Amino acid sequence: MYIKLLLLLLTFSSVNNSVKCQENDVKEVITRLFDGMRSSDAEKLKSAFAPGATLQTISKDKEGQVMVRSEQVDSFIVQVTKPHDQVYDERITFDIIKIDDNLATVWTPYRFFVGEKFSHCGVNSFQLVKLQGEWKIQYLIDTRRKENCL
Repeated sequence: MYIKLLLLLLTFSSVNNSVKCQENDVKEVITRLFDGMRSSDAEKLKSAFAPGATLQTISKDKEGQVMVRSEQVDSFIVQVTKPHDQVYDERITFDIIKIDDNLATVWTPYRFFVGEKFSHCGVNSFQLVKLQGEWKIQYLIDTRRKENCL
């Protein structure tokens, strides 16, 4: 009986460690994305994304109507790496991470700063896929607002 209980505990511990390792790998890719933004490093940014990745933003137009805007990864990389005086600093919090096999979903509330000046806030919703043993961002959609920021 004690041996069965010990084996069960060891199995649970091993599975729990594997999940934490996967979560850390997923966090590393997302952290690399924002480190690449802060350092204007195109290669670091590009390495975070899967081929054909999708980027979208939910915002409101001048009339207050909700709109979804899409952007190509290459255009995003050009935009954030072209010379600028202030650091683009997106400060995130890892809130929810769910992983099943080669799919991960991550929810990260954020506050965005240009230099030390607050710009906007919102939430990022990431879908990552594990390709050839490496996590990559396949889909990223975010919200953007200037009010009701945490």
